[in-house]
Amino acid sequence: MNDWINIALPKGRLGEKVYEVFEAVGYGCPAIWDNNRKLIFENEETGVRYFWVKPSDVAIYVERGAADLGIAGKDILLEYEPDIYELLDLHVGKCRLCVAAKKDFRDDLDRTLRVATKFSNVAKTFYAGLGREIDIIKLNGSIELAPILGLSDVIVDIVETGTTLRENDLGVIETIVPVSARLVANKASYRFKHEKLRTLCDRVSDMIKEG
Repeated sequence: MNDWINIALPKGRLGEKVYEVFEAVGYGCPAIWDNNRKLIFENEETGVRYFWVKPSDVAIYVERGAADLGIAGKDILLEYEPDIYELLDLHVGKCRLCVAAKKDFRDDLDRTLRVATKFSNVAKTFYAGLGREIDIIKLNGSIELAPILGLSDVIVDIVETGTTLRENDLGVIETIVPVSARLVANKASYRFKHEKLRTLCDRVSDMIKEG
C-alpha cells in the first residue's frame, strides 16, 4: 500500500484539467473518466491512486498524510498555512485575491474599516501591513452583497473575470496577490517517497514549460 502515490484532486473543472496533465506525463488512471459516483480510483500499472475532494479540503488531506500529493489554490494555502511543501506552480486556475468595493467608495481613515470576507487571515495580514485598523466580517458566500447592503465597506475575495463585481456595481480597488493552482506534498511522504514524487513533479514541470 505504501508504494502507491496518493493524489488528492479538487473536484470540478480545475481537477479534471490537472488530471489530464498527470495522464499525459504517464500517471493515467482511465477509470477516473467512468460515469459513476466513485471518489477513489487506482491504477496498479502506474502506481497512482486519485481521490476527488472538495477544493478547500485538499490541503488538509495532504497535511494529514491521507494524500502524498494534492492540487490546492494559492488562496487556500495563504489562508490556512498548512504544514506542507509547495512544489510547483501549475499555472492553471489563475485569478486574483482582491479588495473590492462600491464604485463610489472613499475610505475614511478616521474609523475602522469593515471588511467582509471568507479569507480572514489573508485580510488581516494585508491590512496589518498597511497599518489599517479593520473589523473582519466572516462570510461564506455571496460576499458581494455585503457592501451593497451596508454590511461592510469593502470585501476581500477571489476575482477571476470581474463580471460578478461589475454586474453588482462593484469594482476592484486593490489586488492583494495573484492566485493559481499549486502542486503540494505531504512532508513525510516527500521524504520517504522522494524519488517517486520528485520524478512525477519534474515530468509535470517539464510539460508545463513546453506549454
